[in-house]
Amino acid sequence: MSQTLLGGFLSATFNPLAGDKPSTVEYLVVAGGGGGGGYRGGGGGAGGLLTAANFTVASGSALTITVGAGGAGKLAAGYGGNGTNSVFSSISTTGGGGGYGNAGAPPNTAVGANGGSGGGAAGNPASAGAGAAGGTGVSGQGNNGGTSFSDNTSYTAGGGGGGSGSVGISGSRLKSGNGGAGFCSTITGSRVFYAGGGGAGGDGSSQTIGLGSAGGGNGSVLSPGNGTSAIGNTGSGGGGGGGASTGSTGGNGASGVVIVRWPQSQQAPASTTGNPQINYADGYQIYTWTSSGTVTF
Repeated sequence: MSQTLLGGFLSATFNPLAGDKPSTVEYLVVAGGGGGGGYRGGGGGAGGLLTAANFTVASGSALTITVGAGGAGKLAAGYGGNGTNSVFSSISTTGGGGGYGNAGAPPNTAVGANGGSGGGAAGNPASAGAGAAGGTGVSGQGNNGGTSFSDNTSYTAGGGGGGSGSVGISGSRLKSGNGGAGFCSTITGSRVFYAGGGGAGGDGSSQTIGLGSAGGGNGSVLSPGNGTSAIGNTGSGGGGGGGASTGSTGGNGASGVVIVRWPQSQQAPASTTGNPQINYADGYQIYTWTSSGTVTF
């Protein structure tokens, strides 16, 4: 900090060249979320999330930053797209698994995709009570997607996508599965939720849609009806499509984010690329990347 006398008052201003170079930093790395499945679709799984303090950084070396993209929602049968990985230096998180959209496939083919958090399974009309399993999440980064439901008459429901905080909720007769809980971080100086699962879709006039978590998209039960897309740069999953219509589309998963902070009393980076957003809060300087780049300390 430098001090300047202005109008008789002592004013403290931040000098980014003062102090030592940081030797450790705190980070939050979130991968892109998975896309929702098409009709009767499972919700997209959240991108993998890792956060920690005291990560050692070397002076003079450019550290790679990759911000993963969200997966595309699926039209009709098949998987929503998986999100892509995010990277900070040696830290890598895995893109979220896509939810499955079902065209009357057998139960064992309607499972959600694996990923940082797993995608939700599709509602399956082929066999009563035959719930397909959600996709598997990466241990330490996320959780499994939810199981689907069918009564073989007029009700099918997808499973919610897994989130970084909990598994996706399984579908039931009158409710498509909600997305698994996300993670609340204060690394930017504010409470922000990341990496929530997408809500599932289903069909049946008395059903309730699956709700997304932490910016994840909501599902639909309309025929046709589209799932909504997740909020950008949260790494959350897209919502599953609804109804028994091949015109139903899942919502897109959200892109990820990489955030790095260290004490404001230490030096700013020697250089950055990727146009990070910079802010100061709680005694920290905070750099947020929403597109890929580098940082050199």
